[in-house]
Amino acid sequence: MSAPIDWRDPMRLALGEARAALATGDVPIGAVVLDAAGGVIGVGRNVREAEHDPTGHAEVVALRAAARRRGEWRLDGCTLVVTLEPCTMCAGAAVLARVDRVVLGAWDDKAGAVGSLWDVVRDRRLNHRPEVVGGVLADESSALLEEFFAARR
Repeated sequence: MSAPIDWRDPMRLALGEARAALATGDVPIGAVVLDAAGGVIGVGRNVREAEHDPTGHAEVVALRAAARRRGEWRLDGCTLVVTLEPCTMCAGAAVLARVDRVVLGAWDDKAGAVGSLWDVVRDRRLNHRPEVVGGVLADESSALLEEFFAARR
């Protein structure tokens, strides 16, 4: 049996993307896509405000970048690492992109779709079900979001 994978370093990269989203007034969520060897092939951060794009979620941005780099939309063998549990749109995008796993930081009880509010990625009716690894550097991810929203209240 192989040793468990330490997802903290890729999550730190995603947290860096989340911090960069703050500069544009976007919710601080970041994502990276890793290939099967663990190399970064896509990065993304929320750009809804910066680009006036309702689909500008970190996961979608990172998946698009990875697909462009690979030259195909199928991202089998890849892992999506994201600072916050994906919403329904992003969970669906992960399923449709055929990623092997979704690694997340904080759980999202209000809009999470990989186990909290919904469980899109493990819906038996779908043709692909990525593995889910949750709670990686969850405190750091949560703190960033809490600070962001506290400043807006």
